[in-house]
Amino acid sequence: MNTAPAKITLAEWEVRYEHCGANRSSVPYVGPLSRHVRDGDARLPKLRYDNSLAALRLWNFVLSEEDRLHEARLAGKSIVGTMKDLGTVPVIAYATPNLVAFYPDGAWWTPCIMEDSTGLLPVADALGLGENFCPVRAMAGAFVTRAHFPIPDALVCSVGATCDDFSAIAQRLEGLGYPIVWWEIPHRRQPSRGEEAVTLATSCEAPVALVRHVSAELQRIREILQELSGFPINDESLTRSIRKANRIRTLLRNVRQRAFTAEPCPLPALEVLLAEMLAIHFCSDQAEAEAVLSDLLRTTQARVARRQGVLPEGAVRVFWVNPVADLRVMNVLEECGGRLCGTDFLFGHAIQPIPEDIPPMEALARMALADPMVGTSEDRALGICAEAARLGAEAVIISRIPGASHCAYEGRAIKAIVQERLDVPVVELEVPPLCDALMPALRTRIEAVVETVRETRKSCL
Repeated sequence: MNTAPAKITLAEWEVRYEHCGANRSSVPYVGPLSRHVRDGDARLPKLRYDNSLAALRLWNFVLSEEDRLHEARLAGKSIVGTMKDLGTVPVIAYATPNLVAFYPDGAWWTPCIMEDSTGLLPVADALGLGENFCPVRAMAGAFVTRAHFPIPDALVCSVGATCDDFSAIAQRLEGLGYPIVWWEIPHRRQPSRGEEAVTLATSCEAPVALVRHVSAELQRIREILQELSGFPINDESLTRSIRKANRIRTLLRNVRQRAFTAEPCPLPALEVLLAEMLAIHFCSDQAEAEAVLSDLLRTTQARVARRQGVLPEGAVRVFWVNPVADLRVMNVLEECGGRLCGTDFLFGHAIQPIPEDIPPMEALARMALADPMVGTSEDRALGICAEAARLGAEAVIISRIPGASHCAYEGRAIKAIVQERLDVPVVELEVPPLCDALMPALRTRIEAVVETVRETRKSCL
């Protein structure tokens, strides 16, 4: 059905599902979104969704990951929990046929999606991981309750230049009897004068000495995963996995470019956020992640070609920094007259292509060092400025993550640098896992940004 693009409610999706042929989908995990509500995802009725079949497939893919992990275990595969590195270790794991990698970190959205009905945060509180910690503390609750994902056969976690909150939570997990293989990601420093250096995917430089160190650390992880798998993880299999990851990253970059630049906007902010998540670990299925993004890209391209969009033309172009703990805020941005024109969701390095013309372990080490969280706040802010300027952002919104040590003051530092370099409004918001009580205040602040831009437009006429 060639239905005009729109944002619809869950109830409207139910009607559309019965009439658009989705109920005859050949993709086994695609079904009505309401079934996830019955499974406990109580936030879904309060969101608004893109009405394309590609978006339905995306949502079902993301929400069915737990099922895939259980199926993988039943099929005899080993499950690797890869924590904190956001996009590096999964590429190694998927170089062998009987490992499945996922991020337990993703449990940080569970209190939002399930509206705190699971009790994960009270469990974390009882473990000494209170509200002064990042919402990723829900991960500890998920391990203890064993209710949200199968306990991994191996846990791998990066440590060093990472979020202090996360490191403390992971150490608490190990203390509870979940052994973790740690590998060090050092602080990305500027090369000294005359020191051999390389340029990374995010345009930062790093000393070759750091690349060698990270490569050695990842080699250790490679050997551990190889032993767990029972299959060799050689350079040839790693190169194949890198190429697969790069195909997914290319698809995602193409989706993002159209979603951020086309008029009218062809894809809502919420679906963009979900799509970006696939780059990190492919939602536990590398081949299907590629198929999902291919479908989404075709839909977006068709809308651009027909000049159809989900928002009115002229929506205020907002660059968004940090993922929101409450997904509803992405809807609110558009309800206030804004649209995403760019993002920095803390893993920009996982969207960039992995080098294919150098040894694979070195390539992965370079990608790990390109992580915006292992460098300085100034490095990250300058990258945001460059990307926001390239995409024509009219405003920048920084969503602060409650309790997150890597964001407690970083938002303020980024805001100051962006304000100095870009002549656009910049606002910093705190977004808790459920912000229903704060939503009127958040809406007012976002509306103020949008109105400021509109007034600026008028003054330029």
